[in-house]
Amino acid sequence: MSEVSISNVEPLLVVGMRRRGTYAEIRPMTARVHKYIEAGGGRIAGPPMFICHETPKEVVRVNLQHNADVEVAIPVSGRIEGDGEITCYELAGGPMARITHQGPYERSAAAYKKLFAWIAENHKKVAGPTREVYLNDPRKVSPEELLTEIYAPVI
Repeated sequence: MSEVSISNVEPLLVVGMRRRGTYAEIRPMTARVHKYIEAGGGRIAGPPMFICHETPKEVVRVNLQHNADVEVAIPVSGRIEGDGEITCYELAGGPMARITHQGPYERSAAAYKKLFAWIAENHKKVAGPTREVYLNDPRKVSPEELLTEIYAPVI
């Protein structure tokens, strides 16, 4: 696990989808968005991400109830027409606290804990949805080699 730092994240043009469900749906939703981009002739411009609209306490409660607010997004180089369920939009940027987690996705809780502790210790507040950016492909590397950047917008 890396140290926490502040990054000024640029807004991103993304294609994504959002629905109620479980976090197990992140991978199939990401695959669906990826196929949609390719079928529409779009060009992927960055790694896929998960946008978490719930607070850490809400995450535990809603995930157990299979009613999480699940959003995935993939950066693209140009606007793509949506289909109602899949949309193209600008994902907000700005100052964000960032930490990198190495290892299985389901073991990222310690990185989140360190991130939120750093935010509190530095008198900052979370100012929007957190996001996980998946830097490598779980089909190509072992679970222990997975790299995930975790961002929290701060003020």
